[in-house]
Amino acid sequence: MNIKFEKNTFEKRIKSMLAVDFRRMFTSPLFYLMVGISLVIPILILVMTTMMDGSVSVNPQTGEETIMEGFKNVWQIIGSISGDSSTMSMDITSMCNINMMFFLIAVFVCIFVSDDFRSGYSKNLFTVRANKTDYIISKSIVGFIAGASMLIAFFIGAMLGGAFSGLTFALESVTIGNIVMSMLSKIFLVSIFSSIYLLASVIAKQRLWMSLLISFGIGMLFFTMIPIITPLNAGIMNVILCLVGGGLFAFGIGVGSYFILKKTNIL
Repeated sequence: MNIKFEKNTFEKRIKSMLAVDFRRMFTSPLFYLMVGISLVIPILILVMTTMMDGSVSVNPQTGEETIMEGFKNVWQIIGSISGDSSTMSMDITSMCNINMMFFLIAVFVCIFVSDDFRSGYSKNLFTVRANKTDYIISKSIVGFIAGASMLIAFFIGAMLGGAFSGLTFALESVTIGNIVMSMLSKIFLVSIFSSIYLLASVIAKQRLWMSLLISFGIGMLFFTMIPIITPLNAGIMNVILCLVGGGLFAFGIGVGSYFILKKTNIL
């Protein structure tokens, strides 16, 4: 009687690891909470800023008056036009927009990975069934899918918020094609940020607070680059840049995450 053992190939290991991680993600309240928050945030921002638009606040010490300026159209919460002075400004329209989601993605990735180390799941995983390469690839893909879902939820929320607040959907200096390209660019850019957050998580392991601090610190350094790379009037070159650049950077950062896991004790 001949007994044949099925070879555990790289493809089968990745499929198995992805199946486990996607099952964890889609059955976890964390994922739906993050997507729900992403959906609600733009609705609240657009409704509240529209209600406060034009209101005047007075500094009681200096008597200086400040006029609250809200969004002029719905598309401002998705991005700014390249070359616009608001791209590098610190007003509400440049700070309270879809780019905030890159920090929410950090929260998801850090919690998702930290749970592996705190529960002892990662130690058992590396011992009996998967190697560190499979782990990094799987977590990178899951982080990308989760981040893309949050951006899409934010976009849907922005459309609902615009309708509730009565803001105009008129296109100024951009087309529907530009907006689609801008969203695609932001989604492809998630691959870089999720890889950075994964790197921070494998450095910190079970110390969630440390992974969040590292992620937010690095995220702040690159935050101002997001509106420049993914403007509202984005074209096909922006999409290609984010797709190719995102893939290359994600690969390089993933290699760094692999070597950190390889050289450190998994506890």
